[in-house]
Formats: sequence, structure tokens, C-alpha cells
Amino acid sequence: MTKQAGSLSHLAYLSLEREIVTLRLAPGARVTEKQLIDLAGHGRTPVREAIQKLEWQGLIEVRPRVGLLISEIHAEDHQEIMAVRHRLEPLAAALAAEHASEEQRSALMRCAKAMTAAAVDGDFEGFLSSDKQFDEILEDACPNRFLIAALAPLQTHSRRLWFARATPEKMDRSVSHHVSVIRAIQKGDAQEAQSAMEALIGHLTAA
Repeated sequence: MTKQAGSLSHLAYLSLEREIVTLRLAPGARVTEKQLIDLAGHGRTPVREAIQKLEWQGLIEVRPRVGLLISEIHAEDHQEIMAVRHRLEPLAAALAAEHASEEQRSALMRCAKAMTAAAVDGDFEGFLSSDKQFDEILEDACPNRFLIAALAPLQTHSRRLWFARATPEKMDRSVSHHVSVIRAIQKGDAQEAQSAMEALIGHLTAA
């Protein structure tokens, strides 16, 4: 379990992030706080805290006298996001390989199994859920909080962009690359984890 996993605000955030990433809350859609409370299944305070985080990540826009808008997807977003991830995420993987606890390494192996099962079943949302868990475990394992703060919103945007054009073939390749990163971290091999993450980001950039 991640540091945040037990908090109601984080659970509300995960519910709403999933709705945005899977495009059930469509880019450009206007929504109300009540709609988000109903979707999240949590009270007003946790949902407001979740909205604040989603606004910080650039997924929700809070406009005075207009309300809440789901952020649009722009054509240039993918390349710009991946350019930053390519620079930062291999370092995060290397640090996680060096510093992850046994519990975190075991949790990553469970993620690998869940991703593989999702690919076999053609379950895109199941894969995205496991991918989110993967990112949060790395967030907990990486000791550089500034690095993680920079990566977290980019990863969420990437999930939404990936889902918008996902295919079974792309999911299979993505799972294969994720598993390579996970195996390297599980072994504690920082150099291999960095190289595997570079390959994963390269695949996602081209996908």
C-alpha cells in the first residue's frame, strides 16, 4: 500500500483521475462539484481536495463564474510530455532500484502480473489501473521528492493520451517494457532499471 492509499482524498482522486484518463469525463466537458462527488463516491471535502490535485496536475480547470472544465487534449501535448519524461524517469527508476523496500519490490511484481493479465484479457482499464499503481510505488520508492513532483502530473497526462489511441498491440508492447523495468528494480540493478525505463519511454513516445 502506498503512503497515500488509505486517505479518502486520495481514493477520491484515483476515482476521478480514472474517469478523466479513460475519457468518460471528456476533454472540454463542463462538470459540477456534485457530479464529481457522485462519481467519486466520497464526501465533499475529499472530493474538493481531489479537485485541487487534479487542477494542479492540469487535468481540471477551475474558472470563476464558469465552473469546472475537464482540460482539453492538444496535439502537441504528447511530444512535449514525453520529452520531459525521457529526461527524468530513467533517473527515478534507477533510484527506485537502489532504494525500494522488499515490500515495494514485491508490490511491483504483483503489478507486473496484473498488467500481463490485463493484456491477455484485452482489458485497457485494468492495464491503466496497474500502471497507476506502478507509478505510485515508484513514487514511494524514489527518495527524490522534487523529481517525483515533476513526474506525477506528466504520467497522468500520458495515461489519458495513451488511452485515446490504445490498441491491443500497443498494450502488449507497453506491458513487456514495464515488466523489464520491474524486473530490474526487483533485482536492485540501477543501471538496468535506467536502461529499461529509457526503452519504455522510447516506446511510449513512438506509440
